[in-house]
Amino acid sequence: MTGRILIVDAVPTNRIVLRVKLSAAFYEVTQAASGAAALAAVRTAMPDLVLSAAALPDMTGPALCADLRRRDPRAAPPVVILHDGDDPAERLASLAAGADEVLSRPFEDKVMLARLRALLRERDAEAELELREDTRRAFGLAEAGSDFSGPGIVHLIAQSGLAATRALAAGLQDRIADRVVQVDPGKALRTLPAPDVVVVAEALGCGGEGLSLLPQLRANRATRHSGLIYIARPLEPREAASALDMGANDILTDGPDLDELAVRLKRQIRRKRTNDRLRANMQDGLRAAVLDPLTGLFNRRYALPHLSRLSERAIAKRRPYAVLMADIDRFKWVNDVHGHAGGDAVLQVLAQRLRGTLRAADLIARWGGEEFLIAMPDADRCAALATAERLCAIMAAQPVRLPGGASVDLTLSIGVATPLRSGEDQPMDLIERADDALYAAKNAGRNTVVLADTVRALPDLRKRPLPPDGLRPAHDIPLSGGLARGGKG
Repeated sequence: MTGRILIVDAVPTNRIVLRVKLSAAFYEVTQAASGAAALAAVRTAMPDLVLSAAALPDMTGPALCADLRRRDPRAAPPVVILHDGDDPAERLASLAAGADEVLSRPFEDKVMLARLRALLRERDAEAELELREDTRRAFGLAEAGSDFSGPGIVHLIAQSGLAATRALAAGLQDRIADRVVQVDPGKALRTLPAPDVVVVAEALGCGGEGLSLLPQLRANRATRHSGLIYIARPLEPREAASALDMGANDILTDGPDLDELAVRLKRQIRRKRTNDRLRANMQDGLRAAVLDPLTGLFNRRYALPHLSRLSERAIAKRRPYAVLMADIDRFKWVNDVHGHAGGDAVLQVLAQRLRGTLRAADLIARWGGEEFLIAMPDADRCAALATAERLCAIMAAQPVRLPGGASVDLTLSIGVATPLRSGEDQPMDLIERADDALYAAKNAGRNTVVLADTVRALPDLRKRPLPPDGLRPAHDIPLSGGLARGGKG
């Protein structure tokens, strides 16, 4: 399942057609025939996105959108409004009411699905920032955010010298208070200062390079967090759909429309400012208090309340999550032979490899000594096991270079735990189960992944000495399944 979508439409045929298309794309679909039913469904089904007709029996789509925003601005799902026919005035009214996107029937399926994917990605990223902000408040570190209310900077990437480019830049400048800077496509990655939003006008002389610019702009340090708006050439739906999957936050499918572009620009600037503030708050407020100074990872003080909020959100949204406990095999030997400087280097290398391998949404924390905790939102048992296997393989395949030029081959043991079916696991229970699985992995021969559900009983496991070479008879391993990944310790 890639997301939960609520379809709101009074016409059964419309609902059926959309449900078939979305189900084929692996979305979980719920339906409502009125605005009142939709509001109730949002409370009970907790959809990730709402797809609503513009006209409903008891209210309009924009009114439904405004009602959702008014009830709970932070928790309201993204709303896409479907209009019968392309009326620019109606489209602008829907956007002004707070709609995240507007589509006009008939629409291209590829464009619709690409828009939904982009909105869900954006929503997940914002939810992760908000979750970290909630964790920060739990520490009493919340302070007034920096003032991001000044005029923004908009880069308009289009061919200079064209009358249409000059008209678009001037028209935009008349409609927004932010500074519009026209940039040639060849200079898009080198222009400073960093913009709040970049508008890539493929229709205005980009020579087909606009699409290829999008992933480069998203990867560029100066524009990584900028909003990206792509103006597609008319009658190019495949190009528009590709733009969303290549990093654009928003698109205009029928060439530049000044009024609509101004509305979308203001929304992207507002969203960018909010995300900037959340990132700045997290970085400034947490750095000294909750980061491990050696590895730069979060420490136990941060991990526990963050995991509590992750658990609460997973239960409320009925989403899976997983906890991994990873431990460096024979770390004491590294300290004994290469000194504490060598041990510190090993911990720093492991932290770098974890950051480079795991998702941005995954929490990585140094739990203590050579033990690391990883919390993975939206990860079921199979995904967590696959990730743990990959981490073991990466650590075992790459020797660690120590100060002085020496290098050592090291491995990881990892315990994996997911909530029980009852959903009653507390975060500390999950951590304890992952820790028990980690001890089982150590006793199973190290360089091993063990799932907590396969561990029968561990009443005295921690009191038993580990074998010197990680070798033990299979009958002596307290496991009930073949999920351990054996290897040399």
